[in-house]
Order: sequence, then structure tokens, then C-alpha cells
Amino acid sequence: MRTPTGDLSDGPAADLGRDQPVFGPELGEFEHSERRAAKAEGDGEMKTGTTTVGIKADEGVVMATDMRASLGGMVSSKDVQKVEEIHPRGALTIAGSVSAAQNLISTLRAETSLYEARRGKDMSMEALSTLTGNLLRSGAFFVVQPILGGVDDEGAHIYSIDALGGTTEEEYTVTGSGSQYALGVLEQEYDDEVSIDEAKTIAAKAIQSAVERDLASGNGINVAVVTEDGVDITRYKEFDDLL
Repeated sequence: MRTPTGDLSDGPAADLGRDQPVFGPELGEFEHSERRAAKAEGDGEMKTGTTTVGIKADEGVVMATDMRASLGGMVSSKDVQKVEEIHPRGALTIAGSVSAAQNLISTLRAETSLYEARRGKDMSMEALSTLTGNLLRSGAFFVVQPILGGVDDEGAHIYSIDALGGTTEEEYTVTGSGSQYALGVLEQEYDDEVSIDEAKTIAAKAIQSAVERDLASGNGINVAVVTEDGVDITRYKEFDDLL
């Protein structure tokens, strides 16, 4: 028998004997996930050209976004819906990569439907926020910075979720390039006993403030109202309809 002369220690056969993740990649193991995550910090700060707002109200939550999509210094679309229903009583706003956000929304819808089919009840907002954070930590949906809002048996909830999966429950929150302008309005206008109608007006003021100063925000407003009865999303081209 001929004796092999080549060194197979680093070849495919050797790989078969090593510990390999059978069902990989695990969370955080997607290709270049560390490099992409680093872009969200320091000099590589993530640019999310939009403004989104989430407000907790007495009987539900109100979430609002502008309707402009940007591509560098250009307006690529003037009619974008940046808030979507992902749960019978929950919605998600998006800021960041459009393709990743669309994929994230599709995944969350599928997972909530599977949860309901398997357990016979709706997923809680806490569980949904954990799932969303885990998906973002995986690196598969980078770069997206959403706001999650909804109502469950515990009441109304607003979650701020950063691009790396960090999740915080808030009374109100903002994302996107117009955040600083919108946040100033929320700080002045919000109180603990705000009604749904009042929250819609406050959200409209916050988005309008961002639109006035942020070049990547504009062209109208989408408003989602989430209550025990479900999710209602309305599009407005003029802010006067809400103010």
C-alpha cells in the first residue's frame, strides 16, 4: 500500500475530529459580527437617518415615525412606513438598515405566530423584547435600532432596544438622527397620566421638531396606536391633522 506523503493534519479530515457547532452559528458568531458591532461605537457611530418616537399612555402606547428614507445625502423615498405590527397587540418602529429591518420584522411575526400556536396564548411584551434583543445580538440584523411597544396582561410597555441588543423599558424613547430634537419635546410635554389622544399630539410635535432641523427626517408622519383592541396605524402627510 502506498504511504501518503502529504500532511493531512490541517485538512478537511482533521476538521471532522474537532468540536464544531452542529447547529451554528450561535449568537454572536455570524461572520464579521464583531467588526460590524464596532461600528456602533466611537468614531464609527451608527448613522440612522430617521426619527422614531415611542410613548407610554394610560390605556396603551403611541408610536410615531417620519416617512423619509435617505441614501447618503439623497432622499431615496418620501413615503416609507417605519412602524409595523408584529404582534396582535404590539408594534415595532425601525431605524437603520432597511433590508435588515424588514427581515427582523418578518422573523418576529413568524416567532410570535409560532408561540401562539404552540402555547395557545399571545407572547408577553417582556418575552417579545427579550427575543428582539437576542436577534439583534446575533449580528444577523445589524444595523437596526428599533422601538418596541405593546400591551399585555401587565399593561402598556415601551422598550428602547439598541443595535447591539441592549433592552430598556421606558416611559418614552426616541431613535434615529432626529432623536435630540424629538427628545427635547418629550421631556417638556410628557407626564405619567397622558391619554392616548394627548400622546398622539405629543408624538406629532416631537416628530415635527425633528423634521424642522434634521435633514434625514421628513415627508409626513406614521402613527401607531396600540391598545388591548389591537394595533391601528395611520399615515398623515400634514402635521396639522394631529396638532
